[in-house]
Amino acid sequence: MKTIGIICEYNPFHNGHIYHINKIKELFPDSLIVLVVTNNFTERGSISVLNKKEKTEIALNHNIDLVVELPFKFACSSADTFAEGSIKILKELKVDYLVFGSESNNIDKLINLANIQLKSKEYSSLVKSYLKEGINYPTALSKALKEITNTTVEEPNDLLGLSYVKEIIKQKTNINAITIKRSNDYHKSSTDIRNSLNKNSIKEFVPDDVYKVLKNKKDIDYFKYIKYKILTDKDLSIYLDVDEGIENRLLKYINECNNLDDFIKHIKTKRYTYNKINRMLIHILTSYTKIDNNTNLDYIRILGFNKLGKEYLNKIKKDINVPVITNIKKKDEVLLNTDIKVEKIYSLITNNDLNSYKDPVIYLDK
Repeated sequence: MKTIGIICEYNPFHNGHIYHINKIKELFPDSLIVLVVTNNFTERGSISVLNKKEKTEIALNHNIDLVVELPFKFACSSADTFAEGSIKILKELKVDYLVFGSESNNIDKLINLANIQLKSKEYSSLVKSYLKEGINYPTALSKALKEITNTTVEEPNDLLGLSYVKEIIKQKTNINAITIKRSNDYHKSSTDIRNSLNKNSIKEFVPDDVYKVLKNKKDIDYFKYIKYKILTDKDLSIYLDVDEGIENRLLKYINECNNLDDFIKHIKTKRYTYNKINRMLIHILTSYTKIDNNTNLDYIRILGFNKLGKEYLNKIKKDINVPVITNIKKKDEVLLNTDIKVEKIYSLITNNDLNSYKDPVIYLDK
């Protein structure tokens, strides 16, 4: 039996994700599927419309066997760090294949570009040169690849896939990467769903069980919380991604704006992508500092499994090099300190139970 890895945010889970899972079942009929899923905050620096308990229940209902949380320090970070944490987890869980969506569906191209990023001195020199010109990091990477190979990667899933492949190579894993052709319709539907909560139009994009959850969701607005933090914290520069004096722009414009979108437009510079600004604001919101930040995999937190997933986990647990946490005990709270704090802040903003972090692992008996 092959073990297949998926890395997803499920923000929210939609019909494209069902297509993804069904394609895996076609390719590997007797496989076990392991999902690494982001917690309540995303790689783009947004607040997830589904909380991680809802994501876990939905995933298990749609043929995922084992659901594992991607910790906050990886989940709300750049594509490379997001990929680093995800691949570290899949490596520990002895996954055979990573299957991800891709606009180009060209795995050989992604492997070639990943090797250039990792090994080419010319590439590294070009990236540094572009950064000195004031170009943001993702654009610098793209321009350097274009100059060396006369090709580049610009679509979001290809960019993330490139980071996955790069980490598979860097970490010297035995994971094989496979792509599935990604439809732009599915990518657009994620955005449409997030922007159309409480509207019947989302029905066509999601399965019935997801619609039942989403129809009761409201827009998540945390502007008043971030405004309070910016106005009261003495030193914003301690937080991750607050660099190059941008804290001065935060303080300059916070009282001139009435909503988050307007605030981001005012503080935007060419060095900062929208995603980086969003992540920076989430790091301020959650008091996540530069000192807190590291890329060590300290534990693997299990969110849910079915019978097959539970049996697999018990089989490999003794060979995993970090603590495996299912139901949280008192001794685990120190290790999980950051994720527990972040989960409480999410619960405060979304009016969820502040003690939800204590919820036991979800077991689907099938």
